[in-house]
Amino acid sequence: MNKLSETAKASLADVFCHGCWGVSFLASRICLNQTDVFTLLSHRFLIAFLLMHLRPGELRSMRLSRRQVLLLLALGLAQPVFYFFGEQYGILHSTTSFSGLMIGMIPIFSTLAAWPFLREKPTPGQLIFGVLSVVGVIGIGLLSRSSGRLDWIGVAALILAVCSATAYTLLGRSLSRTTSAYARTYAMMGIGAVVFTMIALIRGRGDLAAYVRPIGDWHYTLPMLFLSVFCSVLCFFCSSYALTRLPVARETAFANLTTAVSVFVGVVFLREPFSWAALGFTALILLGIWGVQRSSKNA
Repeated sequence: MNKLSETAKASLADVFCHGCWGVSFLASRICLNQTDVFTLLSHRFLIAFLLMHLRPGELRSMRLSRRQVLLLLALGLAQPVFYFFGEQYGILHSTTSFSGLMIGMIPIFSTLAAWPFLREKPTPGQLIFGVLSVVGVIGIGLLSRSSGRLDWIGVAALILAVCSATAYTLLGRSLSRTTSAYARTYAMMGIGAVVFTMIALIRGRGDLAAYVRPIGDWHYTLPMLFLSVFCSVLCFFCSSYALTRLPVARETAFANLTTAVSVFVGVVFLREPFSWAALGFTALILLGIWGVQRSSKNA
């Protein structure tokens, strides 16, 4: 049996991370029933950062210039700080399906931004199938409006998340030429842990007992560990790995898989509205993802 190519491995890594991120909307909502946004984010990234130290050899081998350190700082602020600030408040003030809709806009913004900034010109096929996939997520978003749980805070927060994710994609792709996936993931987990823990403790007025109390409830701990281990450490490592080997248009096309998974999770576990029209739009999303990958191979 032939070994998988680097491109195939990167594509599988993208499928894994965006599939997990689709489920993360449900896990986050469960956790937010027990605590506030910043305490959850603090726990999530603090544990993720500690897990990064299980590979001390990788840590000791990092040699970074001042410019690389500054770019990694910007990367960590874009993702996870600004992105998760927007995503978590977006989840609180919108439906799971609408959250998936907004996150599904990331590929278009990233692909268009990569053209002038990274000189990665998308093919006509990539653009056509990319738009097709976005039509699918827009359709799902329009269907979800009937739930009446959207407000301007949720919309603004999710726009911030989309812009931050675009900045992360551009910075991550640029840094992939000079830094390892481990270094980029380490920076993101570390910056997220520091910023969100500081905010959580300031908001809680330094009450450590209240800060650690949710961890004693397994209804909170299990989904939080899923967010830390899978959706943070493993997923961001896979995302960084994929950005190293795939052009932006192809790598970000998988982001719409998050939308499809989030819709499925919202319907099955949260009893959110669903219809045959939503199923058709989901199929359109998957067709768009397939088409972008197919167009990339033929380019």
